[in-house]
This record gives sequence, C-alpha cells and structure tokens, in this order.
Amino acid sequence: MNKSIFPSLALVLLALAAPVAWGEKADKNKPMNIEADALRYDDAKQTSVFTGNVVLTKGTILIRGGKLDVRQDADGNQYGVVTAVPGKLAFFRQKREGVDEFIEGEGETIDYDGRADVVKFISKAQLRRYRGATLSDEFNAGLIVYNNVTEVFTLDGAPVVGQSSSTGQPGAPAGRVRAMLTPKPSSITAEPPAVAASGTLRESTTLGGKKP
Repeated sequence: MNKSIFPSLALVLLALAAPVAWGEKADKNKPMNIEADALRYDDAKQTSVFTGNVVLTKGTILIRGGKLDVRQDADGNQYGVVTAVPGKLAFFRQKREGVDEFIEGEGETIDYDGRADVVKFISKAQLRRYRGATLSDEFNAGLIVYNNVTEVFTLDGAPVVGQSSSTGQPGAPAGRVRAMLTPKPSSITAEPPAVAASGTLRESTTLGGKKP
C-alpha cells in the first residue's frame, strides 16, 4: 500500500503506555498454513491465489476471508492480502505477547506485511481487544494500521483510496474514528470489612431475656 492511504489523518495514536494489545513476536517467523476451496500457484513469481472459505494460520494468527493473495520475496518474507466475501468482512485474530489477551480485527480487506510485521484493516475497519473472553477495548474507522514492531497502531477516519465507504461497524460516521476504552482492572484487592467481636450468646427461655 502506498502513502496515499493516509490523507488528512484524523487519527488516534496509542503506544505501549496505553493499555493496547501487541501480538506474539514469534508469529512473524512461523510457517503460514492455508486452507481454501481452490488454489492457483505461480512458482516463477512465487505467488498463490486461494479462493473460497479461506483460512490462514501463522503461529497464533488466524485470518479468514473469501480470497487470499500470497507472495514471498527473495528473503523469504511472506505477504498476504485477504478480501472478504461481498457483504461480509475479513477476520483477523492474534494472541497478545505474554498475557491471556487477544486482538481481533475485521475489514473488507486485510493486508499482512510479514517483513514489516504490520497488519492493515481497510474499509469498515474494526479492532477489538479481549482480556480472556471479556471485551475490553473497541475501535472503528475507515483504516486501522497495526504495527507489531513499534507497538503502535493508528486509526484513520478519512476514506481509503479506491473504497466507497470509511464507516466502521457499528460505525463511526464517515471521516471520523470511534473508540471505546475500558479501565484496566486494579491489581489491588480491597480488604473485607472487619467484623465486630460479639459476646457469647446464651440460650434463654424468656422473651427478651426477662423473667415473667
């Protein structure tokens, strides 16, 4: 993708200091495994085109879509562009480094750059972070760029070149981004309130402890 993707960035920039999710660093060097209904492979150009119910796994990375174009450069770096089935969104999931957290992303197109270790969610882009099975943070934009090396991602509300819409789902208005950030749970557990000591209870056969 060229620099024309980033016109007039109305963006959100979040670094590691913020409670964002960074993927497993080892995923970059894992083999890419792909399943699909059909495959066209060009050995001379080192390109492959998978079509129909495409499922890609690479370490903790999982990608699903309708079509996947894969290529490999002379240094062995892998690149993939996933296109969604019309009317749907392509899907991406990756585990966060060292903790029980995952990120999920969706877009009409997902562009994976193995050399730069960057994932782009293009058109109707969404990004979500889960702590275990609980949704923590959610972002919507026209374009989301997730950089696993610099541990920074950006949201751009401007329309993407060649795309008719920049609205996320449930959607930021066109030309805008939308974010939902949940406070990180405190690691300090409150002490239970102290229970006042009471005297020894004695059995009584009279009402209120008084003799009749």
